Amino acid sequence: MPIYDSSSESDNEITPRGKLFGRQRPMHAILGGGKVADVLLWRNPKVSAALLTGVTTIWFLFEVVEYNFVTLLCHIFITAMLAIFIWCISADYFGWKRPTIPQLLSDQAAFSEVVYFFHWRFNQFLQKLLHIAGGNDPVNFFLVIISLYVLSVIGSCFDFVNLLFIGLVSMETLPYLYTRYEDEVDYHADQMTRKGSKVYKRFLNKIPRGTVKEKKHS
Repeated sequence: MPIYDSSSESDNEITPRGKLFGRQRPMHAILGGGKVADVLLWRNPKVSAALLTGVTTIWFLFEVVEYNFVTLLCHIFITAMLAIFIWCISADYFGWKRPTIPQLLSDQAAFSEVVYFFHWRFNQFLQKLLHIAGGNDPVNFFLVIISLYVLSVIGSCFDFVNLLFIGLVSMETLPYLYTRYEDEVDYHADQMTRKGSKVYKRFLNKIPRGTVKEKKHS
C-alpha cells in the first residue's frame, strides 16, 4: 500500500515557493549588515572592485609569476615607497596635495566592524559545530562528515592559495549574483526540491511491504 497518494504531489503545485535554504531574512542581514555586507553585495562598487582586483592580483603574482611571499612583500613596499616619494616631490614642486592614508583604512570603526563580523560568524560556526558534534542532530552530523570529506578531496586537487582565491572570489560574487537574480534562483531551486521530493516519495512507494496480519480474538 503506497504511503503517499497522488493528491500530495498536486498539493506541491499549490504551495507557495520558499526562499533558498529556507531563509527568512534578507541576504544583507544574513551577511551581517553594515559595510561588510555592502562590500560583498557590491553596494559600494569602488571598494568591491578594488578588493576583487587586489585579490586577483595577489593570486596572479603567487600562482602565475610564482613570487615568493617575502620577495613579493618587499617589492610591494619598495614600489609603494618610490611612488610616494615621487608623489611628494611632485606635490611640493607643482603645489599638489600630499598623499594621505585612505579614509577606509584610517577609519577605526570600519576595521572594528570587519573584525566583529568575522568574530561573530566564527562564534556562530563554533556553536553550531558543537551542537552537531554533540549528537543533537544526527542527520546534519553525517552531512557535515560527508561535506568535510568532499572538501578534503577537493582541497587535494588545489593548493592553499588557489583554494583561498576561489573562496574569496565566491564570497564576493555569489551573494551579489543571487540577490540580482533572486527570483529566478529561488524558482529553479524550488522546482528541483519538489522534483527530488516526488522522486523520493515514488521510491518509497516501490519498496515492498508485507501485509499486516490481524490478530485473532479468542
